[in-house]
Amino acid sequence: MADSTDPRVTRSREAILSAARELLREDGPAAVTHQNVAKRAGVGRATVYRHWPQPRMLLDDTMSGVRMPFFRDPVPPVRPWLARQMRTLADELALPEIQAVTAALFHGAPDEPDRREQLIATISGQLGTALESAARTGELRAAADLADAPALLIGPMVFRSMFERRPVTDAVIDHLLDTIGTWSAPADQADVGGGRDGGGA
Repeated sequence: MADSTDPRVTRSREAILSAARELLREDGPAAVTHQNVAKRAGVGRATVYRHWPQPRMLLDDTMSGVRMPFFRDPVPPVRPWLARQMRTLADELALPEIQAVTAALFHGAPDEPDRREQLIATISGQLGTALESAARTGELRAAADLADAPALLIGPMVFRSMFERRPVTDAVIDHLLDTIGTWSAPADQADVGGGRDGGGA
């Protein structure tokens, strides 16, 4: 393997990754092959193979350069914070590069599920932490098993963005939040703005 401390090697690697991300964004994960990437980057195929001997290694590094939000560090009241997080995710899902990464995760799942499973665990864990916090303070009275929250909240946004190719509106996000339970102001913030009575009474 080439010396990663050599500036020429670093530049070559970055040029290849840049080309690979363009292909991922334009044509999806199937386009990220050694031959296509080499042609786009203007390097020999052997150069790409020196950095990434296996196609999956190349795709993984290509995907790793695209940031995706993960519901980190919830703040009370949880509902408006969660709505903002979902808005960010919905906006990200509308971007071609994020759609390409999501498609790559779907595409790679049958033969190499580790990355997908890690992503699921991260989202489920951090989303679960936020919702459990809301339940503890009385802000959320759950109507569904909180373990189902990623499917109930995120799944429909992926479907709307990637399959229907339609925008996820704030109204859709509001409706999705209502599917998991009744929301109200936390007990210790009953007089603070930002809470919402999900029961409509």
